[in-house]
Amino acid sequence: MTQKRSAGLLLFRTAEDGIEVLLGHMGGPFWEHKDDGAWAIPKGEYEADETPLDAARREFTEEIGLPPPESPYLPLGELRIPNGKLVTIWAVRADLDPALMVPGTFTMEWPPHSGRTQEFPELDRVAWFAPPMAETKLIPSQIPFLERLLGLPRG
Repeated sequence: MTQKRSAGLLLFRTAEDGIEVLLGHMGGPFWEHKDDGAWAIPKGEYEADETPLDAARREFTEEIGLPPPESPYLPLGELRIPNGKLVTIWAVRADLDPALMVPGTFTMEWPPHSGRTQEFPELDRVAWFAPPMAETKLIPSQIPFLERLLGLPRG
């Protein structure tokens, strides 16, 4: 079995009280009525023939529906999440209007065991959060990337 890998971009911008980060609320019926712990860094899986940064940029476009920012990419490293997947994230300074998002979609059987398939957005919305709120909203396995961003030198 090949190692599953995922890569993504954590956008941040300057705000009155420091910085804010852009997170996406996970789409689909499982996450529909959840909020805390149901937001994520836009990311996705990639194969061995693609570099992690290329995958992060591609996944940003697929999930947000907009081109990735061209600002410098700051590596936040990688970590293995509980399901065994290796995740690599870059921070990038950019401003994005959440109203411009055009989410990518996925198809799944819903309701379960019904034999019917439905299409759902990968992320059903995006929003900017100050770090304390972002820590509450993020799925727990991605919080270390927020902490790494906050640990980078300012400027």
